[in-house]
Amino acid sequence: MKPSITRHFYYLWTTQTAANAADVLYIMALTVLVLSQTGSLVSAAFMPLMRSGAQMLSGLIAPLLINRFKLPTLLLLSQTGQFLLFVCLAVYLQLNGNDSLFVLVFTLVFAMSFLDGWTVPARNALVPRLVVHEQGLLKANSLISVSDQVVQFAGWGLSGVIVALLGPSHTLLLTAVIYGLAAVFTLGVKEPAEAHSSQQETDVLPGGNAAAAPSSKWHTLTEGWKMIWQMPRLRLLTFMDIIDMLGGSVWVGAFTLAFVQAALGRGEEWWGFINAAYFAGTVGGGLLVLAIARAIGNNFLTAMLIGMAGYSVLTAIYALNTQPFIALVLVLLMGPFAELSAINRRTLIQRSVDKGKLPNVLSAQASLLNLVFCISLLVMAALAEWLGIVNLYLFAAGLTLLALGVGLIGRPAFHSAAAAGASID
Repeated sequence: MKPSITRHFYYLWTTQTAANAADVLYIMALTVLVLSQTGSLVSAAFMPLMRSGAQMLSGLIAPLLINRFKLPTLLLLSQTGQFLLFVCLAVYLQLNGNDSLFVLVFTLVFAMSFLDGWTVPARNALVPRLVVHEQGLLKANSLISVSDQVVQFAGWGLSGVIVALLGPSHTLLLTAVIYGLAAVFTLGVKEPAEAHSSQQETDVLPGGNAAAAPSSKWHTLTEGWKMIWQMPRLRLLTFMDIIDMLGGSVWVGAFTLAFVQAALGRGEEWWGFINAAYFAGTVGGGLLVLAIARAIGNNFLTAMLIGMAGYSVLTAIYALNTQPFIALVLVLLMGPFAELSAINRRTLIQRSVDKGKLPNVLSAQASLLNLVFCISLLVMAALAEWLGIVNLYLFAAGLTLLALGVGLIGRPAFHSAAAAGASID
């Protein structure tokens, strides 16, 4: 029996995991370096904001590159470019030390982040081409989600230890090696020959099999946005993603710390416990989805809605709870529901669009969600001041319920597409 996931997917999985680990390492090292040399929190905080802005801009022009290069080639260009830029950055910091110009450092970081903005849409668009059937797609998305969460969960803690042991400069050299390995593994990512001659079975909506795009650059840049707006199922899933992103921003460090102090009456150590429990829950959730992929079958919509319902209820209970140990259990349980929702939603999006058009759609979604996340941080901060931190978490639970309601009301959009392929509910 032909395996549901090709070996090329595992190369993709490995290169993205290595690149994500390198990202965590270099952000930690540069943050320590900037803080130690400038003593300015504003300067240190500017770096992640600049990274998000660069990735958003990159996502806007990504369709032009996707239209010109094959996805594995685009990934190779991105990873190789990041490696070369990072080598320049590490060597520059080694040679100049305290005399380094941070304008140049931030310029190199911006350029690396701009290149990185292509990778997530390209990766998520490649996944359906490197699996054989729907269960393979769900398993592949689960593996990617698990590795992403493990890097986030373990990476920040381990990177702090590495920076403390090696120092920022040597940590940057180690990071350069990891970036180099990520670029090398990208060479193993190849699309199967049949991917170019036949389409993977998918639930494509009307408009998803458009003829070859005209040469107009404007058409190429806007095609993904138009498809999101014109295709009911894509529009619905994107709207749910936006609502989820708005509510999910309450798990950013500043909000969780405020909740721990105000609602649980504990200090920074419990903030660390809550964060660890949340990430552990998401890792466990990804593994759970991987284990029950066969049981989920084609019922992606039902699984997504169950995940959203469970996550919303647990968030509301968490907001009203005042016992620290119960809070740990609650955030640990949230992870599986959050991953059940996120992984199945990603799978639905991948099955909603012809694989030739999927990269443009994912690029548009990535830019939109990056913008929404930046806005949501400001909005949630204002709401926390106005409503209080407990009510902020209740509001976040309400947003997830709203997204759930949107999904329930929009079920006909999913059923109308099912006629083209297997049932999805």
